[in-house]
Amino acid sequence: MSDKSQAIDFIHKVRSQVGKVVIGQDEVVERVLIALFTGGHLLLEGLPGLAKTLLVNTVAKAVDLQFSRVQFTIDMLPSDILGSEILDQAKGSFYVNKGPVFTNLLLADEINRAAPKVQGALLECMQERKVTIGKETFTLPSPFVVIATQNPVEQSGTFELPEAQLDRFMMMHRLGYPDEQDEFKILTQQLGLGLSKNEEGGAVPQSAFDLIEDKSVGGLADLVGVMEMIQAVHVSDIFTQHCLQLVRKTRENPLIEMGASPRAGLALVQAARARAFIHGRDYVVPEDLFVLAEDIILHRIRLTYEALAEGHSAKEVLQESLNQLG
Repeated sequence: MSDKSQAIDFIHKVRSQVGKVVIGQDEVVERVLIALFTGGHLLLEGLPGLAKTLLVNTVAKAVDLQFSRVQFTIDMLPSDILGSEILDQAKGSFYVNKGPVFTNLLLADEINRAAPKVQGALLECMQERKVTIGKETFTLPSPFVVIATQNPVEQSGTFELPEAQLDRFMMMHRLGYPDEQDEFKILTQQLGLGLSKNEEGGAVPQSAFDLIEDKSVGGLADLVGVMEMIQAVHVSDIFTQHCLQLVRKTRENPLIEMGASPRAGLALVQAARARAFIHGRDYVVPEDLFVLAEDIILHRIRLTYEALAEGHSAKEVLQESLNQLG
């Protein structure tokens, strides 16, 4: 990819192809693209039926990358994700059977349904891009991005993700219900899908997953080209200082028990670069910080017990800190 116009065209094609399948989720699509373009991990939280899995599947098809999906369940083992050593009885030796984590884009579906031991198995993968199986350490493909989905933690049969793992997610985006107009489009889209027939003469009603096109609009070279251009997006010292101030305010606020780590500041400047490029700019603006702050900061902070008892929310406390940036 030689110039900016080709890169922007690639981004528009991805968004257009995703938009044919997933209706009314432009903001979430943007977050997924930011994760891909920066090599950061993304956590999508929302109630069932909000097209989280459909969205990631569609993006994976639009960009021709290695893709794996793991459905997390309570009885999973770490080896189900990472792989394991298997005995070859004929040769009398062990060989490594690599798990689904050896991919470019890993969809960790309903990650909070797995026990903490399994969630912890992803820590090394997400931070170091490496996997240790037995006595051997393997480097994961590049790029390697985890996009995880989860239902809200108050739902039955779920486990809250540990802080160490949450901090490794560049962003956590919370999905809400679509507005009335978009939901109407979803219903009419479903009415026009018809049946999917098989060779045996049977048929089943089609779903939105049947709309996903097998043809990609770009591949690894296009993705790397965009990633290189994003690294050239200008970030001023003032913008960097504002990111630093916001992160440090979370550690100094008496209402907050656990503030954001330095990873939050790194995530802010990198995600802002990607968002600026997606919007056709070669420099960041304050809007990038204000739009991304909630997704990058909220999952990294914890309010004190007293603050929660007084009715404060993390979102409200963060907004107050944003308003104080000078």
